[in-house]
Amino acid sequence: MKTARRAPRLARLTGAVTATVLVTGCGLGAPPEPEPGQGAPVFPTPSAAATPGEVDEVHEVVAAGLAVPWGIDFLPDGAALVTERDTGRILRVGPEPDTDGLVTEEVQTISEIDNTGEGGLLGLAVSPDYLADGLVYVYYTTADDNRIASLTLGDEPAPIVTGIPRDDTHNGGRLAFGPDGYLYAGTGDAGEPDRAQDDQDLAGAILRMTPDGEPAPGNPDDSLIYAIGVRNVQGLAWDGQEQLWATDFGADDWDELNQIEPGANYGWPQVEGVGNDPEFVDPKVVWEPAEASCSGAAITGDTLLTACLRGERLWAMTLTDSGAVWGAPEPMLIEEYGRLRTVVAAPDGSLWVTTSNRDGQAPDGPDPDDDRILRLVLAGSDGAGQV
Repeated sequence: MKTARRAPRLARLTGAVTATVLVTGCGLGAPPEPEPGQGAPVFPTPSAAATPGEVDEVHEVVAAGLAVPWGIDFLPDGAALVTERDTGRILRVGPEPDTDGLVTEEVQTISEIDNTGEGGLLGLAVSPDYLADGLVYVYYTTADDNRIASLTLGDEPAPIVTGIPRDDTHNGGRLAFGPDGYLYAGTGDAGEPDRAQDDQDLAGAILRMTPDGEPAPGNPDDSLIYAIGVRNVQGLAWDGQEQLWATDFGADDWDELNQIEPGANYGWPQVEGVGNDPEFVDPKVVWEPAEASCSGAAITGDTLLTACLRGERLWAMTLTDSGAVWGAPEPMLIEEYGRLRTVVAAPDGSLWVTTSNRDGQAPDGPDPDDDRILRLVLAGSDGAGQV
């Protein structure tokens, strides 16, 4: 039976996350390297020494009453900018003067969005040089395409990449600046799977570009396309070794977590999940869609988390220094807040997570307080969220 979602209040969960997540911030040292495996990803059982016992983690609601919040990034002052997919609004969630709380306020609305199906105002990334250039980047769907634009808050967006194929489904949409200073975007196959195998097509790919929308130095064939063969990428995150990880929605069999390398082909639609085909790169982790359909991804310390829609949970897993996944992924927040769209690491070391229960896909419909942004402090961190 589906459990009722928790009301928006500060909550403590005891023992909900075990060995894989509890390593974070606990001073236990690096986990052992996993044994090599064949076929599907192998998750060794963590050693007894790496299981410190039950530890609390805390989560709270920092914003409520939103409409399909999709992209989040943080300004230099610590406030968050949040997109709403269907309304086209950009919101600022930041400290309320003379209080200890946060206030949510509209910054502007992108008027040219087409929110048919899964389209609308999607990803958002704050320029790493924001104090100098004041720029924010957005990914959004129009009647003709998906596009990426830069803007100064309050001004009209200036497109830097247009012509990304659009459809009612599979628009991708995640934006993030990498540690190399370049802007990355995950796109979808726009409902035409074969496009993902065309290395000249912006659909079904991961793009890498300069802040002006030009191909970034080092891209394969000097194009915008960094990797191909993906179905619908909505999660991008980098680990401590500057390795890029991406979530990808499968069709019927397997959702994926992939390590992304320049010029690599991840197999869609020829392969879904592990194919053991040398032409394609196999995923590091696969899930059945009923427990996953993961959209967002974030990394804090050595913990990688994915935010899942159909699975209504976060998956947390530990990364080794060599870029392997150690131990079995552990679920968090199972069915407590419904569909989870985005997870991002905040400047204070906490994690912000958005729900997506007003997108028309929630089995029981939205709760009165949906959609929400949660703030999560992992086990082993202090109360301020420092990990």
